[in-house]
Amino acid sequence: MSKKMTKAQITEFFTRLQSQAPEPTSDLDWTNAYTLLVAVTLSAQATDVGVNKATKALFKIADTPQKMIDLGIDGLKSHIKTIGLYNTKAKNVMAAAEILVGEHDGIVPQTREELMALPGVGRKTANVVLNVVFGQPTMAVDTHIFRVSNRMNLARGKTPDKVEQALLKVVPDEFALHAHNWLILHGRYTCKARTPLCGECIVHDLCSYKEKIKKQ
Repeated sequence: MSKKMTKAQITEFFTRLQSQAPEPTSDLDWTNAYTLLVAVTLSAQATDVGVNKATKALFKIADTPQKMIDLGIDGLKSHIKTIGLYNTKAKNVMAAAEILVGEHDGIVPQTREELMALPGVGRKTANVVLNVVFGQPTMAVDTHIFRVSNRMNLARGKTPDKVEQALLKVVPDEFALHAHNWLILHGRYTCKARTPLCGECIVHDLCSYKEKIKKQ
């Protein structure tokens, strides 16, 4: 197994990713905390592009929990039927809307525990909302972050939770807020699963991935 990245290498790694995207944002389209919560819930096993297409019209008429309830589950399904598992997701979104209205006055809570108590909301979804909307330095470990963290020996772990905890320990404070978005972008567009674009990678020299493609 290759050696873990040193503190100096980690700082350099994030410094370069920051130079590429000083203010990284989610690829999901959203207008407020609630629409982001719904978008991330719908994005499970679906592409951000597909979710954005489905929610473009939806969020114009249902951008609060109460408006989602008023729309009704059949109305919701008509908007998201192009998304995988849309029946289950629709039930979760509607159930979550009921809880948000009934227990939180229609306001999206700002704690992980309260968010994860909502139907269809797992730790990753909660972390995305806490980070993107509320500015908390969380690590929402998806397949991209899991791959990049293990591949580059930045933060190794056999499960997303293990990688999350490892990242929280090694990511310097000055990069903590945007770290998860930088890692997602790097994994999605450069450090791809099957064919990483090593020749275009700005952190190529910091990477110990044995199967990386030599930089041309």
